[in-house]
Amino acid sequence: MEANQHFLCGVVEGFYGRPWSMDQRRFLFQWMQNWGLNTYLYGPKDDLKHRLLWREVYSPEEEGQLRTLITEAQSRGLRFVYALSPGQDIVFSSSCDLTLLKRKLRQVSDLGCQAFAILFDDIDHSLCQADSEAFSSFAHAQVTVTNEIYRFLGEPPVFLFCPTEYCSSLCSPSVQKSPYLQTVGEDLLPNITVIWTGSKVISRELCVDRLAEVESVLQRPPLIWDNLHANDYDSRRLFLGPFKGREPWLRGHLRGLLLNPNCEFEANYIPLHTLASWYRAGSQESKDEETDYCPDRALSAALHDWMEELNQPLQAGRQRARAEQRSSRSKTPDGSDCTATFRGASVVAKLPVFPLNSSSPPPSPTKSKGEREVQEGGKRQPGQADNRAPASRSGAPSGGGHGHKARGRGHSGGKGLLSESQVRLLVGLHYLPHEHGPSAQKLLQDLTWLKSNCHLVCANSKKSSPHKVDEWRGRASEFLSLCEDIAQLHCSVVGGANRAVLYDLYPYVWDLRNMALVAKAFVCWLDGRVLNDSATLASWRNCFHLCGKTAGTDVLREESEPWAFKGGVSGEVQMLLPIGSSSELFTHPPPLFPTSRLYNIRPYRSKDKVELYRMVRQLHLRSQCGQESGASHPDVVGDRCGSRDLDLHRHRYESQESFGLFRCLGACLALCPEYSFILEDELGVCGCILGILDVGSFAKRCQASWLPAMRDKYMPNGGHANTQDLIKLMEEDQGEYPDSLLYHFPSQLRLDNLPELVDVSVSRTLLVTLLAALKANGSQGVFCEVQPTDRQRLEFLTKLGFLEILRGEARSREGLVMARLL
Repeated sequence: MEANQHFLCGVVEGFYGRPWSMDQRRFLFQWMQNWGLNTYLYGPKDDLKHRLLWREVYSPEEEGQLRTLITEAQSRGLRFVYALSPGQDIVFSSSCDLTLLKRKLRQVSDLGCQAFAILFDDIDHSLCQADSEAFSSFAHAQVTVTNEIYRFLGEPPVFLFCPTEYCSSLCSPSVQKSPYLQTVGEDLLPNITVIWTGSKVISRELCVDRLAEVESVLQRPPLIWDNLHANDYDSRRLFLGPFKGREPWLRGHLRGLLLNPNCEFEANYIPLHTLASWYRAGSQESKDEETDYCPDRALSAALHDWMEELNQPLQAGRQRARAEQRSSRSKTPDGSDCTATFRGASVVAKLPVFPLNSSSPPPSPTKSKGEREVQEGGKRQPGQADNRAPASRSGAPSGGGHGHKARGRGHSGGKGLLSESQVRLLVGLHYLPHEHGPSAQKLLQDLTWLKSNCHLVCANSKKSSPHKVDEWRGRASEFLSLCEDIAQLHCSVVGGANRAVLYDLYPYVWDLRNMALVAKAFVCWLDGRVLNDSATLASWRNCFHLCGKTAGTDVLREESEPWAFKGGVSGEVQMLLPIGSSSELFTHPPPLFPTSRLYNIRPYRSKDKVELYRMVRQLHLRSQCGQESGASHPDVVGDRCGSRDLDLHRHRYESQESFGLFRCLGACLALCPEYSFILEDELGVCGCILGILDVGSFAKRCQASWLPAMRDKYMPNGGHANTQDLIKLMEEDQGEYPDSLLYHFPSQLRLDNLPELVDVSVSRTLLVTLLAALKANGSQGVFCEVQPTDRQRLEFLTKLGFLEILRGEARSREGLVMARLL
């Protein structure tokens, strides 16, 4: 290692956000030693005593932890660099502040640290009155204090200085003409290394010419603080791609390169593994093809090694749940309280849901007979009698086709190791800040093309060319398959043995899973349901020209930072949807209890009617405490399914986000099925959402066709009890809404879920899917009704941008009308 020590290459823990744990840092040092990296810089922005409370010395307990960390790094041949950031409030001319700065660094030096860094990044350029009188410039003040600290510490061999102008874009007016950098270059002691990030804070590439320019101004080669994989500026982005855009021969112009990676520790295996490959390639004397650094080749090698790491039974924070697990990774769990977390060689237990902020899962919830059958591989045959309790659901999901390709492969959540193809998909979807991986590129390209060419399959256009229609549907099939792979990836991550990976990656995998559910259902809906320009309300062109047309990575020009377009792949899929600009619909935290259950959202089909009627009968039975109602006809509850029937039991099921919004389920399925979507899991249909594009037109159609059909169906002489009262209630249900409401909010919706729904976030996803369809066909606003006492649903709707518009004038019963513009 000594031969390579001149060039510092390793990791800087310098991001904003929760610092890594001591256990995670120990694993980091192990990785670095194994891969040949040599330097670790400690500088987490959210460590209070690193930045905000820099004057305070460490407590005895903190001293012990820091000493242990320094010793651990040095024992593995790593250089430990301690960084301090006093720039936010230091008074450079204050002898008191200078004394406190020396005291703090002396304390760390006494713990065995031999390398230091003073950071003046991300601060205001101004000087206080006292400093303005003592120093000629801001740079002069920083350099003076840095030089004195360097001498005070005995001129250590590694001493780093981070300037306030730390990249080309922050230099005023330019790198060559910056008075600040000129002062640093001329006055900073020559053995102090200056930190630099490149042309940008997050540089797409590092160029030899520009680095030579910086070296000339600073009068020394800089050390690169590389933010290529930093993700602290965007809560929806993660970077798992290889180290890229930095040729190995740059080393001749650098003092070193330290990678500031993802906040999530487990996301950094590939970035650091490939960084080490880059470093080793630059260390080779020969420059033949085999020793040149190739990002794709380095990625393949890192993936191969990460596969073994991913399937280790680790707890969050990199703690093994059993010491004996170290000796045999294939050992079967002993049946103790954490068995569901681990994976044996032959015995595998399904991972139950558990809170992300808990170190151990709660006891497995009681499962219905039907759920146990699915988990054990059993499958009820079509047409088999349904003798289960109301809490279980009958039949396999009725999606068929693309919507359930994953089931044909078998549900892998908790039942198999992550495959290499799944890991490649994961990396491709969370690649680099300026570049998407192959899977993400295909996802976005296909969605953009399908949206732009949906007129080929619209509901009321002139007949399109069969060849063009086949092309559209073929490409849609590929898109749906990729979305299904994303859903399956989510299940596998949640069901995996490595909970350390789950804790760190889950929010990102979950977010992308939800976006894939919406996009998949929306593409399915486009085929034969989107309207063309001749429609009364709708114009797909007028709607879609407002949607995103270009990938975010294409929008980012050379002078842009990655945070100019936030959200990554999820954000770009969002912007390609008709309601993509409504951020409140997409920004909500992941559920506290992850589940590996596989969900699917798809448009309603006529054969779903039987299952939906069965579902609402289940809800009705629960509201009646299991007692059958007086109505003898099996379709009564479905034909006249309303909130009055369902509200009685809702308070008993907190996970059920169900609100009766208009009363006739049957009428919607009969008159506007194109705005109905089905939610299903491994057990079958577990929810639905129904919409009406134009409430005024719908009411007229009900009067003209639906109510006469119901009068014929429930004739008094048909032997059905209370038929006259039933018809009367159905007629009352068709109450009118004020024109002032329908002018701004012409559409209406209703959402129903069974209370067994574990991941309640899919209810939001289901709602977003319908709103996208309504918007695509020209709706400018949507409303729904909710009971004023239902605080849970009021809060749910409010978070999604719904506002209270009207109290009960629209209907005879009391209720709130919640509405939002689209």
